[in-house]
Order: sequence, then structure tokens, then C-alpha cells
Amino acid sequence: MSATTPFALLANATSLPWTEVPEWPVADFVPAVSQELTRGARLCSWFGVPESDGVRLVAVLAFDADNTLAVGRSRPFTGSYPALTTAHPQAHLFEREVWEQHGLVPEGHPWLKPVRRTAGNAPANGEFFRVDGREIHEVAVGPVHAGIIEPGHFRFQCAGEEVLHLEIALGYQHRGVEEALAGGPHRSTLAQMETVAGDTTTAHTTAYATLLESLAGTEAPLRAQWLRAIALELERLANHTGDLGALANDVAFLPTAAACGKIRGDFLNLTALLCGNRFGRGLVRPGGCRLDLDPARATELAKRLTVALADTDQADGWLWDAASVRSRFENVGTVFTAQATEIGLVGLAARACGLVRDVRYDHPAGWYRFAQAPVVVWPGGDVFARARVRSLEIQRSGKFLLEQLAAPTEGEIHAELAPPAGDTLAVVLVEGWRGEVCHVALTDPAGRFRRYKITDPSFHNWTGLALALRGTAISDFPICNKSFNLSYCGFDL
Repeated sequence: MSATTPFALLANATSLPWTEVPEWPVADFVPAVSQELTRGARLCSWFGVPESDGVRLVAVLAFDADNTLAVGRSRPFTGSYPALTTAHPQAHLFEREVWEQHGLVPEGHPWLKPVRRTAGNAPANGEFFRVDGREIHEVAVGPVHAGIIEPGHFRFQCAGEEVLHLEIALGYQHRGVEEALAGGPHRSTLAQMETVAGDTTTAHTTAYATLLESLAGTEAPLRAQWLRAIALELERLANHTGDLGALANDVAFLPTAAACGKIRGDFLNLTALLCGNRFGRGLVRPGGCRLDLDPARATELAKRLTVALADTDQADGWLWDAASVRSRFENVGTVFTAQATEIGLVGLAARACGLVRDVRYDHPAGWYRFAQAPVVVWPGGDVFARARVRSLEIQRSGKFLLEQLAAPTEGEIHAELAPPAGDTLAVVLVEGWRGEVCHVALTDPAGRFRRYKITDPSFHNWTGLALALRGTAISDFPICNKSFNLSYCGFDL
């Protein structure tokens, strides 16, 4: 379908000169994007680029069936433009973000309010949607939560125990990551990438490193790409296992909760065996990897991985054999396939709605071009489906890792990079454990970052959690929330 698009086409993890990105007046640009979305494209990124005479809008689209990305831009303008959200709800947060950052007003947007902040540094609570009626009551949760957890505010409109509407307000951290990246790469840039979302260190750092390699017109050595894939799948195993344990804990099924808490630590320790850090920091570097995996440690890693996978399989069996667990998971927090498509869900949340949506399959880059991980899809859309996708991905990622460790590729792990090309746009997608991590960079004539845009999968998926609560008892919020387990810090950039 992408063959006749007027947008510039490119593969994942590639770049093109800024002058080759097609541009339209904004009145024509929005309909052009809308037409591609109607034809089956998906919105990966939408952001503004300030110019001397206004702000350009840039759209990055994915044609998943064609393994192709497409980019286009508007001419600089000020004021307002016709909202894309009215026809394509997946654009609603992107347009609110652009309005917040650049003052461009999407005319006709159904709920235009700040995404991260309002009135200077105040959190972006603004006015909340309200349901009227004598029997309606409002429940506010957060931003301060019990335990050690990041801040986020949840405003429920309820009729008795039934949730009619949930609105989620984030932006309490004001991290300023994208602002700090302007003019880079700086000496601090790599450290900032490793902490965009601490539980997704490998995915975000791999995206950044791959992007710089694309801007340099090269790629990392095959051995380094293999090491990155190992680290990515270990990151997936640790987080999925921890989430299964947390879901078990939320329904008071303690055997799996206790076991998975321990096994998650085992998987994190395997990442530490790989690079010395349980969260993967210090491994991925532009041009390759900083550390290699010698044969002795590879053998030890495979041995310990086999044990951890067997332990996970046993804890998994306890969970799925318990009728009490299934009764709490099934038909709770359902997001239907049509809704998932409409709001642009990504990652495991999308696959749990029956969508075949996985960067490793749709837009393979790096080592996944040679050894593709199987895609897990489950059609239910409920808490059970999201837990089941995690369970199956643990099995398949584990098998993938054992296969890779049994037949490693050889060679160097790092290559020197040329300076980033000037006036160039690069796009990289990486399938993190939550879903699609999207990094887009535009360089200035000197090859420095003129604009760097990060879209964590949580940016796409928070709306899915809000929809999952509709018609559900408010007491089901904890398991619905945990079944998505989205990132606050990955959103608050």
C-alpha cells in the first residue's frame, strides 16, 4: 500500500537528507497524513521543528505490512491548523503535545489540554472531564501513591462501582530530556538515553546508538548487533516475569507472586553477567558495544538461563492452573481490536488485542534481520490476554536466547563512527519489552541535534488503560493498571 504514497519512504534504522522530505502547506499536510492513516498506516511520531518563520510539523508513519516507514513535513506556520485527531484518535496526545510545546492549535481537537505541564511548571491536571448525574461520584487517585512508585494522577467518573470514564494526567516529573538533547550529542547524552525509562535501558540506548550509526552512514559490527539482541531479550524476560508476579500478587495468588519476584532477579543478574549492570547500563555504545561476552561467561549465562526458564515455567503453571486467577483475569479490562487500532496501541498491549504489531517482525533492524524472534498474539484484549502474551513471550524469548548462545557470531564489537551527517533526518524503531521505542533525530548543518524526538511505547498505550477501565469495577483498577504496566518517566520527557 505504501508504494504510491507521496511521503518519502525509508527503511527502519536509516536516514535521508532533510531536503528530500516532502513538504506541504499545513492545510494540505494534515489531509495527506490522514489519507495515509486511512489506508492503513500507523502514526509513530508527530512533532514540531521550530524555524525562523514558524514551526514545521513532521509526521513519521509506519506501513507495517510493507516493512516501510514514511516521513513528511509541513511548511513553517504559526497559529492553528485542522486537527488530525478528529478523524484519527491515535493523534490526540501528539497534537496536545505540539500545542503545549509550540503553541500550534489543532482546531477541532475534542479535548485540548496540556500533556505534561500548565501554568509554568504546574502539573498538567487542567480541567477534567466530568459526567453529570445524581448518582455519579468522582474518585481521585494519586499523584502520590503507596510504596515506591512514580507520580501519576487518575480521575475516575463512577456510577456506584462502575467506571464510566477514566482520565489520566501525567507530567509531574518535568524531566526535560528532549530539551537537554538539543545541540548534542553531548558527553551526557548517552547517560540520559540510559535513563529515559530505567527498565527499558537497553531498548532506548540501542535506538540512540543505531540512530547515530545511521547518521554516520554505517552500522555496528555483527557481533555487537548480536550482543544487543541478547541484552534486549534479557530485558524482556526480566520485566515480563516481574509483571506476572505483580499480577499474581494483585489477585492474592502468592505462590507465583513470590516465585516471580525471585526469578526476575535471576534474569536481571544474567544482564549483570553480560555487562556488569543489572539494567544493562554500560553495554550499548554508538558504533557497537563496550563489553564482549567471552565463551566461559556465555556458557554460564546459558546454564543459568535454562534454570531460570524452568523456574518460570513452573511458576507460570501454578498461575494458569488456578481457577481463582482465571476468574479475576478473564473479561476484565477489555480493549477491543477496533479500539486498539483506532488509538494506535503498540507492543504487547496491541498483540493482546489480536494485532500483529512487533518491530522485530514488521521493521526488523540489527540482529533481528538474521534471527527473527517469533511474534506472540492473543485475541482477547483483557487482563488475561495481556498476562498470557507475557507468559508466551517469556517462553519464546528464552528459546531465542538459548539458540543464539549456542551459535554465536564472531568478530569485532565496536567500529569507529564518522561524525553525524548534517541536515539529515534519521528514524529508528526498536521493540522494547513494552513495545515500540521510536527515536527521530534531525541534525543541523554541523551535524548536531537540531531536534531529537523520543516516543516511548507508554505514550501510545496510556489511552488503552483508560479505555480498559470503562464499564469495569473500580476495584479492578490495580490489575488493569498492572496488566499494562506503563512508564511514567518514559512519558514525562
